[in-house]
Amino acid sequence: MDMLPDAETFKRLVDGSSRGLGPSSARLALAVASLPYAAAVTIRNGAYDLGLASIHAVDAPVIAVGNLTLGGTGKTPLVAWVARLLAAGGRHPAVVSRGYKATPGEMSDEALELCCLVPGLQHVANRDRVAGSVAAIAHGADAIVLDDGFQHRRLRRDLDIVAVDATDPYGSGHLFPRGLLREPLGGIARADAVVLTRASAIPADRRDAIRRTLLAARGQRPFAAWMEAEHRPTSLRRASGSVRPLDDLAGRRVVAFAGIGNPAAFRTTLTSLGATIAAFVSYPDHHAYSPADREHLEHLAQRESADVAVTTLKDLVKLDSDSLGAVPLAAVEIAMAPLCGGDELAALVAATVSRHDRSRQA
Repeated sequence: MDMLPDAETFKRLVDGSSRGLGPSSARLALAVASLPYAAAVTIRNGAYDLGLASIHAVDAPVIAVGNLTLGGTGKTPLVAWVARLLAAGGRHPAVVSRGYKATPGEMSDEALELCCLVPGLQHVANRDRVAGSVAAIAHGADAIVLDDGFQHRRLRRDLDIVAVDATDPYGSGHLFPRGLLREPLGGIARADAVVLTRASAIPADRRDAIRRTLLAARGQRPFAAWMEAEHRPTSLRRASGSVRPLDDLAGRRVVAFAGIGNPAAFRTTLTSLGATIAAFVSYPDHHAYSPADREHLEHLAQRESADVAVTTLKDLVKLDSDSLGAVPLAAVEIAMAPLCGGDELAALVAATVSRHDRSRQA
């Protein structure tokens, strides 16, 4: 079983929503625990900034997609968007990731999700992202998309794209484990471009405020590209590959569950599609579903007389089933849709690849 709390519980703790002596004491303990983490991050970044740590280049353009916070920024749809963009430009991209929580010889949940979103995409999971990139190139890739790669500074990259969740851009304002920040906000200085995800969830003035805050954190040096995007539901996908329209959820009684970094966003999506949520279960991010979990969900769906059980694509690929008992099971498939700045970022990606090609020919 996972020892960590689910994402919603942890977020309520670190953002101060959970009140009382217990949560306050827990936040104090987490603040103390964040001190050695902060020291380690500072030392590591300093080593790279000063040239004391080695950075390795590979024989292909590398575009890193990452974030400043832990989980839930909607990064996977952005990775898929970049991979499709490269493929449309005539490249043969590969996604290289750590393969978090994948067992040896198996694909991670995010890799399986990307296979659904971009059929035929090469994916290499390796804790050593340099070795993983070399392997991808040996298997025909001529462009690397480094998934969750902003903090992985050992691999030289040609472009750094950072996803920032508009609904929680600063990770509760504290470093992990006191908050959700992987590194201080000033780390945004290394980013070339920012994609403000779930931007449609907040008004324009708040989007502008986020942009001003991030610019201030990097000394007012402008980004090469700034894109605002929404994560738009597109269809209902079954594990067998069949696809149904989103209208199928309207007025239906659903039992929903998710093991993702931002389950609240998924709940909001279901409500916006007209579903009646009879029960909602949150699991920790990257949750590995056990037989007991499946039995619990089947019992819950039956008890609540659910018309359908609904989850995320990231979770569906792990369950690999079209039903929970007698109740149909489907995932809401999500695609990233630029609201503004999409052409700007696409042009930056194309220019980055061209610049890398010219440098090889020089």
